[in-house]
Amino acid sequence: MRATSSVIVGRVAETGLLSNALDTASRSSGRAVFFVGDAGIGKSRLAGECAYRAYERGMPVLRGRATSTGLVVPFRPLIEALSSRFRAAGTPTDPELDPYRPALARLVPEWRRGSSPGYPETVVELAEALLRLLSVLGQEHGCVILLEDLHDSDTETIAVVEYVIDNVADLPVLLLGTLRPEPGVALDLVRSAERRQVATVRELVPLGDADVREMTASCLEAAPDEVPQATHERLVGRAGGNPYLVEVLLADLLDSGQLRRAGGRWEEHVNPDASVPTGVVRSWSRRLDRFDEPVRELLLCAATLGSRFSVTVLQTVTGFDDRTLFSHLRSAVEANIIAPDGADPDRYTFRHALTAEALVASLAPAERAATARRAALSLAAAEHQLGDEQRQLMATLQLAGGDRHGAARQFADVGRRMLAAGASGSAVILLERARSLAHESDLRSITESLAVSHAEAGELDTALALTAELPPVPPRSDASEQRGETHIRIAWAAVMAERVDEAAGQIRTARSVLGTAVRPEQEAALDVVDGHLALLPGHAGHGRQGSAQDAARRAASVAEERNLPVVACQAWQLLALLSRERGFDEADACLERMLAVSEQHALPVWRVEALVRLGANTFMRTGDPAGLETARTAAQSLGALVPTQTVDGLLAMNAVMRSEWDGAHEIIERSVAASARVRNLGAHRYLLLASATLAAHRGRRRDLDRAMVRFRRAGGEDSLLVPLQLGLCRAFAALLEEDRESALADLDASLAWEREHPSFFYLSGRYGLRPLLRILDGRDGRAELDAILESPGADLAWNQLFLRLADGVLHGRAGDADRAARSVGAAVTDAAAFPLARHLGLRLVAGAALAEQWGEPVSWLRASEEYFYGAGIQPVAAACRAALRQAGASVGQHRGGWDRIPAQLRTSGVTPREYEVFVLLAERPGNQQIARRLSISPRTVEKHMASLLSKTGRADRAALCEFSAECAAERD
Repeated sequence: MRATSSVIVGRVAETGLLSNALDTASRSSGRAVFFVGDAGIGKSRLAGECAYRAYERGMPVLRGRATSTGLVVPFRPLIEALSSRFRAAGTPTDPELDPYRPALARLVPEWRRGSSPGYPETVVELAEALLRLLSVLGQEHGCVILLEDLHDSDTETIAVVEYVIDNVADLPVLLLGTLRPEPGVALDLVRSAERRQVATVRELVPLGDADVREMTASCLEAAPDEVPQATHERLVGRAGGNPYLVEVLLADLLDSGQLRRAGGRWEEHVNPDASVPTGVVRSWSRRLDRFDEPVRELLLCAATLGSRFSVTVLQTVTGFDDRTLFSHLRSAVEANIIAPDGADPDRYTFRHALTAEALVASLAPAERAATARRAALSLAAAEHQLGDEQRQLMATLQLAGGDRHGAARQFADVGRRMLAAGASGSAVILLERARSLAHESDLRSITESLAVSHAEAGELDTALALTAELPPVPPRSDASEQRGETHIRIAWAAVMAERVDEAAGQIRTARSVLGTAVRPEQEAALDVVDGHLALLPGHAGHGRQGSAQDAARRAASVAEERNLPVVACQAWQLLALLSRERGFDEADACLERMLAVSEQHALPVWRVEALVRLGANTFMRTGDPAGLETARTAAQSLGALVPTQTVDGLLAMNAVMRSEWDGAHEIIERSVAASARVRNLGAHRYLLLASATLAAHRGRRRDLDRAMVRFRRAGGEDSLLVPLQLGLCRAFAALLEEDRESALADLDASLAWEREHPSFFYLSGRYGLRPLLRILDGRDGRAELDAILESPGADLAWNQLFLRLADGVLHGRAGDADRAARSVGAAVTDAAAFPLARHLGLRLVAGAALAEQWGEPVSWLRASEEYFYGAGIQPVAAACRAALRQAGASVGQHRGGWDRIPAQLRTSGVTPREYEVFVLLAERPGNQQIARRLSISPRTVEKHMASLLSKTGRADRAALCEFSAECAAERD
């Protein structure tokens, strides 16, 4: 008889919690639940019960477990969880997962594309992709992901779990995790989530006496009152309410014959002279003695390998042939000690982690060490065939066998490989383990690798502290070369984190360590880091682009000669940015070279980066988004979420400038929330700015104010986007409210900011809109315009529209009507892609053309009035009508304006003109402001106000303004 309970006992509250969580997940209200408790307390039983109930509801279940062997395998529980589902059900084919398949390929082998290099996605990108996958799997009935033994999990998995916890609330997903209450990152995460009220945590307590009796009865297939009292007292006293220990001790009683069924009832027969087990270790020792020697040897070897073990590795260690090996494994399975691992056909697992621990503990220390040494030597004989996981196992066995230094070298080698693969968190764990075991001769190089791992994991302060502890190295030695490389890599991490002082310090240290005989490739890497550092505000070299450019060009040349493709791409990227001040042709040439290097050396990340920058340059010069679309496709094919979101920001702003409102809104909506979740702050800010600019260019002040609040909260007003916020967003909003004075103030503020913070971005109005407004006001003339035309910013199609209009105004002012008209005609023709900007420009210059009698200002005003009326931007439409009246031209009436009026107001008799006033009341302006924005007299505003109060039945102006705001919210 197997002494296992078929029912869950004493966990009514926990099973109720699971039922509720499954119900809410099926209604797209996800949650995270964690069970915390000691080994054997029943966490896995509850996870199994959750899976069973989910299956009954038709919910997909993904179940994975961390390894308890101490091996560090990035994403191991997640890989196993997805495999457990897809092995039986196949991989999903939903089109909406297409952008995420490349990122998920790290977890789903079926989605890997041969041996081609992939995008080294960040943990957060992978987490977002996993979240999308779970959403798709749960779209019909909800889904469950079970992750067990998280206390043994790698840091990358914990980071993914944290992301899922924070973003699962509105998704049809239940995350259930189990872990022991052991100090570590997993327990810290769960406690933090509990404090933030984003996860439910339950501590599993020992079973009470009555529960132990009920569980024992279930194991014996008897009624609770049939359990012998002596047996019950023995189990209560020795198991401490731990369900697993209850089963183990009960099994020992059954196996030894001390508890047996006689005469239709259970009886306990205790021999006073018998050796009675006093704990689990002695219990398992007794059970092992009952097996044949070969099976006993196999189980001890398996336990030495861990609670989950590979059949291939076990065969290597034991030397058994296939037939013998699987015969012994079947015997152990039949004895209910081990079971096949459903998630991996090459693995078996002990029924409980404590089983393996107890088996190993049953050996004498000397025998335990000898077994570990024998296993390590067997693995070492096949070392060239071992993967990272097997190498870690070999290191663990070496450590158990007494070879600390050998174990340290193995841990360090695997840690360095993980660092090279981008798993810096796991690299930190392994290298710290290696450092604690290393011989003095290995300590320096391991510490250097550990420092780089911390830096690339975002723990720059820890990395700096480690480098400060390093002993000096001899000059012009292999040690000094490695030390210099360490400081260069940490300097690059500091630059990426915008830690100016720390980056500069690491560069100085690297140069000091390398001495005067710096090799060209080392100098190239230093120059690239130094060049990027020079662009950061706060650095002593900020603004000295000339010297940075010379150094970057040298670095690019050396890097290509010495076959350093990553350094070459970094250098060409830097050169492209610095070359913008001399024009986009030179910048594009640098990017084309960067693209060629990345393609030649199969560097997909750098290829996407080059395509993004080339597409951005083309978009700025011509307004054509085709290059950006190409870059987005390339990024998406790699599963590169961060570059994809960056491109989406640029595409959204392009759509705003092209007055493609719906397209801009769609792009923003698909990426703005995701960019916040993956902490892609640069793209997130740009998308928020695009949202604000969309509102500004549609003349929607309330939407603009709300968008600017979100932009400000994301740190946008402390970023390099300030000039765009002022010149492309707020200045346009002011112009569409017919407030040129405020628009010029915003443009002046943008210019002042740029003078304090040199940049290479040219859409802030400095090179287009501002010169036009200043020339219209008579503040600037031909000399100022010619100076602007000499700058690279004048090459942008957006800016050329305003500069050509400014040129026309100056020609008209000089009496050259023909050249003035040609300039305006060229501006209108070439700016066909920018309808709002084109019509706004015509509205702006029409006044000067009317006053100085050149061009076709009446037709310009009519076209602009028609455009802005159709766009719902009434202040500009009204200003155009007023200008037409002043010019003595006829003004057509938009009788069709009735369809813009909500039915409630239309049936009350509100006219289109009154409705224009009503819409503005949501912002609570005064009569003078309304009059100025609609180009009507204050007296006319008063008449419309009186009529509106009467027709809407509102008591006073405040109530009417409140009503307008309510209607505006409904329109939104």
